[in-house]
Amino acid sequence: MDQETETTQTPSGEQDIILQAALKLFANKGYFNTSLLDIKEAANLQSLQIIHHHFKTKQLLASALYANVSDSLSISIDDISRRNPKASEQLRGIVDLLFTLTDDAPDVMRFILTVKINDFLHEEKIGLEAPAQNKIIKIIDAGIKAGEIRNICPQLAYAYFFGVIDNTLKLVLAGSLDKKADFYQAQAWLAAWNTIAKK
Repeated sequence: MDQETETTQTPSGEQDIILQAALKLFANKGYFNTSLLDIKEAANLQSLQIIHHHFKTKQLLASALYANVSDSLSISIDDISRRNPKASEQLRGIVDLLFTLTDDAPDVMRFILTVKINDFLHEEKIGLEAPAQNKIIKIIDAGIKAGEIRNICPQLAYAYFFGVIDNTLKLVLAGSLDKKADFYQAQAWLAAWNTIAKK
């Protein structure tokens, strides 16, 4: 007897597809301009019930997406910190990561840099309170104590340094700079490092 075989996604596979679709839409259209129906269509799902099975609301979906992106970034920073003893080397590794992500995963970087998370996720730790940013501030603080970085407020050093990096990446993502992020990486690193380096 012939049986028709039907391939279905596993629950975690469905979640990943939903999160990827939401990431692309939130990064390019914004959270408020994206509906669950948009996500359903982008994920090529048969019904909205599949989304509701995994995420009761759009806000819970966005929260899960933010947690995934934040956790991945935090884990990468831990890995960079383990492999590099000096604060300057750790910051260079983080800059390398961000520029690589901008070229290879632009939707992730748009989500990180251009989506105003605090407009719709009021309970999440964002900005300097987020785990990844907190780890970077600790790296900067260690660099100040080691004499690599000027003796200024670590949060202010973070703002100076990442002001250069973030703005460069935003210009690339917006298409205002005509080359890939990798082309501007060395210049951006030098400009950012010079804002905080102890001379």
